[in-house]
Amino acid sequence: MAGKYGAHPSQIALAWILKRSPVMLPIPGTSKVAHLEQNVAAADISLSDEDFATLDSEGRKTFQSTP
Repeated sequence: MAGKYGAHPSQIALAWILKRSPVMLPIPGTSKVAHLEQNVAAADISLSDEDFATLDSEGRKTFQSTP
């Protein structure tokens, strides 16, 4: 999905969190300016409702199958 948006997978994860809740904010740590810029750019990614639902569904499957 990252390729679809021309983004890094971590940016898609941040975009998903930002769309999921207006009161929940990610606080990613970074030691490189380039990563900081990537993280900030994630706020500009507007996931479609379909892509959001796909990510949400896949995430739930992963957590439900974890012992």
